[in-house]
Amino acid sequence: MTLLLQFLFSGLTIGAVYALIGIGFNIVYNSTSIINLAQGEFVVIGGLMMWFFYEGMHLSFIISIALTLLTAGFVGLLMERLTIKPLLKKGNLLLMIMVTIAMSILIRGILMFKFGKDPYTYPSFTEGEPIILYGAVITQQTLWAIGITAVCIVLLYLFFNHTMTGKAMKACSLDIEAAKLMGINASNMVMLSFIISAIIGAIGGIVITPISLMEYDKGAMLSVKGFCVAIMGGLGRSRGAVTGGFILGILESLTAGYIHSGFKDAVALLIMLFILFIKPAGIFGRAETLRLRKF
Repeated sequence: MTLLLQFLFSGLTIGAVYALIGIGFNIVYNSTSIINLAQGEFVVIGGLMMWFFYEGMHLSFIISIALTLLTAGFVGLLMERLTIKPLLKKGNLLLMIMVTIAMSILIRGILMFKFGKDPYTYPSFTEGEPIILYGAVITQQTLWAIGITAVCIVLLYLFFNHTMTGKAMKACSLDIEAAKLMGINASNMVMLSFIISAIIGAIGGIVITPISLMEYDKGAMLSVKGFCVAIMGGLGRSRGAVTGGFILGILESLTAGYIHSGFKDAVALLIMLFILFIKPAGIFGRAETLRLRKF
């Protein structure tokens, strides 16, 4: 029972990060129909830039977080303005997905040039004795990771349902033509979706780096797992992404604990194949024809 609880808590911790990545996928998908395969790189940006500002430049904790999120948001802005926006009117969905892969490789190369191949970490947000529950150890950072994910989910819900900008983004995701007729600037909504998804990914990197070392090349696998989470819950459905993230995190932790840690990364691929064969629309999704938004 102690081992099982320990694996469950470990799975919830990493699952919280997967949930944030999956939400980032869905925010971009809802506004553009694009699968942003560079989403995992923003998690790496969050972890490495937080280390740079906090440990490298010795700035305060709050300022380091603010600068890290600003950096991630700026990278998301540049990515959308320089690569996605010029291609949207052409309507080539496959080309835009390939561009996100190219951006992933470019960001990874820049991070390797800046930070090298060494792993980085920094202290937990708070110091204190871990919580012992039936013999299982719950660290302070684990509570931070789960708590911050919960706060992000609530804030995103409030943003999309109780602010004019959020409602405008939802309108663009439902019917881009009708949104334009109502005076909504669809191009700005797409830009904002990339910025928000980048910041959400960076938050995941900030909370997980004190627990799991961050390296420049982790983004590719994180993108795969985030995509698996989004597929599992149904593309475009944030509730499904949250559920899928925690399910994947727990399954990975159980696989590493009871079978072998080398099989951990294969869990996401197996789940994705299973979902695509059995229920392509995902757990909470409905079968529908993919339709690219026209700008």
